[in-house]
Amino acid sequence: MSYSKTFKELDKSQHDRASFDCGEKALNDFIQTQAAKHMQAGISRTMVLPASMQLPNQKYPICSFYSIAPSSIRRDTLPQVMAKKLPRYPIPVFLLAQLAVHKEFHGSGLGKVSLIKALEYLWEINSHMRAYAIVVDCLTEQAESFYAKYGFEVLCEINGRVRMFIPMKTVGQLFNE
Repeated sequence: MSYSKTFKELDKSQHDRASFDCGEKALNDFIQTQAAKHMQAGISRTMVLPASMQLPNQKYPICSFYSIAPSSIRRDTLPQVMAKKLPRYPIPVFLLAQLAVHKEFHGSGLGKVSLIKALEYLWEINSHMRAYAIVVDCLTEQAESFYAKYGFEVLCEINGRVRMFIPMKTVGQLFNE
């Protein structure tokens, strides 16, 4: 299976959610049963990287996806040096709620490509609606290592998961602010 060049907004009529398998039940369940409902409710937006060839059901398999949502964090969860420069009310951030790659592409670099595309997309949104950082809640230690490799730092623990962040200023440097 080869993938197309462009991420597209999830469309149930075009994208085959049922065949997606990244090896992580929570992420499979999300794309298969919740992503479209969350988009309909205005909670989040899910972008998919479809395969370049259709299945017999006339839908495109999903090779990778990410889901984003607006969110906020408490100032006191940030490192002291950052927190002291910020107001005392909740700090707006973007939540990279989900990011997953189909098992067939594990080890191919598609995770890195997907993360870069998600960061690029959020950087573009940031030009219209500002956020202080991008946060991600890691399902596993492997996910934590992945995000740390790309500059995310541990923020806190929330609901038993490590929450990491990367400031938008850092993201801006990636895309030549």
